[in-house]
Amino acid sequence: MTIAFFGSGILSAYRNGTATYCRGVIKALYEKGYRTVFYEPDLPDRRGYEDINEPEWVQVKTYDPTFSAAHLMLDEASTADIIIKASGVGVLDAWLEAEILTLKRENNLLVFWDMEAPLTLKKLEENPVDPFRLLIPRYDLVLANGGGKPVIRSYNRLGAKACYVINNAADLAVHYPVPAQVQYQADMIFLGNRLPDREARVWDFFFAPATSLPHKKFLLGGSGWETIHLPPNVGNLGHVFTADHNVLNASAQTVLHISRHSMAAEGYSPSPRLFEAAAAGACIITDYWDGINEFFEPDREILVAKNGKEVEVLLEQIDEKGRIAIGEAALNRVHTSHTYNLRARQLDEIFHHHVNNLLNPSWIIPV
Repeated sequence: MTIAFFGSGILSAYRNGTATYCRGVIKALYEKGYRTVFYEPDLPDRRGYEDINEPEWVQVKTYDPTFSAAHLMLDEASTADIIIKASGVGVLDAWLEAEILTLKRENNLLVFWDMEAPLTLKKLEENPVDPFRLLIPRYDLVLANGGGKPVIRSYNRLGAKACYVINNAADLAVHYPVPAQVQYQADMIFLGNRLPDREARVWDFFFAPATSLPHKKFLLGGSGWETIHLPPNVGNLGHVFTADHNVLNASAQTVLHISRHSMAAEGYSPSPRLFEAAAAGACIITDYWDGINEFFEPDREILVAKNGKEVEVLLEQIDEKGRIAIGEAALNRVHTSHTYNLRARQLDEIFHHHVNNLLNPSWIIPV
């Protein structure tokens, strides 16, 4: 099958948290025979921050963020078997969500892929006249990056024909254990961009423990933290290219995972960073959110803290043997449950099921 995918970007992960997710899914689908063209707007702040060159498993087409340029891309995409509009493209989102529906044919699938379902659903709940409410029932499928059963129930109430959750995962060809490097050794590392929906939690779970534990070394990676006055024991790495994630995760004693506030509030929404760190064999400390135990077993495969004070206690108590054991258990869990090959298998079944329903509607009784 062919896929036309309108997203925020796939070549650069700079201020684009969904890039590695899209890469993992599309690459795994390619190995199952799917061929994807990814349409992304040409945004100036991403230029110069590309993590990867265009790979064999996806064709990338950029367009000027104008109605006329986007319309040309839609015309080109109209022949695909599956046409996907991701949330949060960054430009022309509402227009694209409506225009893609004009491409409906009898035998194609139109898919809305929500990359931040808790945020989208909160916005729809707060605005009963949001025009997107009327569009949801017209899509053949809604896919959600995280959110679990609560997100599925919410989309069903909004009239979605079908909704499935496709969680983040790890690409084992990209994320795996590597030797530690001295310059990245620290008691704890946190990788994450500075976002309004996350900053307060970073102060609680990361900066506060760093301040209280001046004898320990902390490393911070991500965009937007340059203007923050950091404690003296916190090193600021700035933007970290995805190619360096493995060595950072493997070098630190512990890796801190902090959810955005909206994701933590709704639960069931592990970020890509969680699976990347686990695939590198890291000992992870995560903030608490509902559904953690559906992905990793607390105290055996992952450590859980409800606040910064609990992070401090874990950092003081855990020894090398414990860190190694938790990292190895997390690595094994990723291999058995959280790879993009497994997510692609799930998607393949979903796509074929719905294509078959289009070609053979349930109300037609076979002779």
